Amino acid sequence: MTDRTHRPLRIGILGGSFNPAHDGHREISLWALDRLALDRVWWMVSPQNPLKPVDGMAPFKERLALARVAARHPKIEVTDIEHRLRSRYTAETLPALVRRYPEHRFVWLMGADNLIQIERWQDWQRIFNTLPVAVFSRPSYSMKALAGKAARRFAKARLPGPRAPELADTEPPAWVFIHGPANRQSATEIRARTRSAATIDTKQRTGGRRMTKNAGATRKG
Repeated sequence: MTDRTHRPLRIGILGGSFNPAHDGHREISLWALDRLALDRVWWMVSPQNPLKPVDGMAPFKERLALARVAARHPKIEVTDIEHRLRSRYTAETLPALVRRYPEHRFVWLMGADNLIQIERWQDWQRIFNTLPVAVFSRPSYSMKALAGKAARRFAKARLPGPRAPELADTEPPAWVFIHGPANRQSATEIRARTRSAATIDTKQRTGGRRMTKNAGATRKG
């Protein structure tokens, strides 16, 4: 798909489990649209991240539906393309994406926390060699990310911040580090709060039933 002037669409790809999607994902997406001069951001929901346990992972269709609710923006689109491509690893998905949509210009979006551990990903260098990459700062992760293996390996391919709008049109390997936004929210913390709230609610309901039962016993006496 192209616009009326036939200019290729510049699309950021934010991949992940989205378990669940949250405002941090949305904030990075809005920042990417602005700083990278993108036309769209696609949230590519992974059926199952190979590095994450199945236990605690919500069903794929549920995560997909909740991501669409969380996106709340006409330029953020939620896609199941990785599921349809039947690929398991990002390094497999991105080349397939480029082949399927040769008319688009894609940029891989990721947080500084993922840059730290990307060396654990299957064939991780292929990601940098397939698409330009934009890395977004995250509190307490940025310094370590910039000193890490991936940043050192592709140091010569790093663009200065002011050139971020050029990234989508730059041949890979090319990447930029973008400072901000500073949203500390994470899916792990949200799941932990949800489990905690559910535990408290269960205890309250159980306690309420006991009080009602005891009150009934007292009335009978």
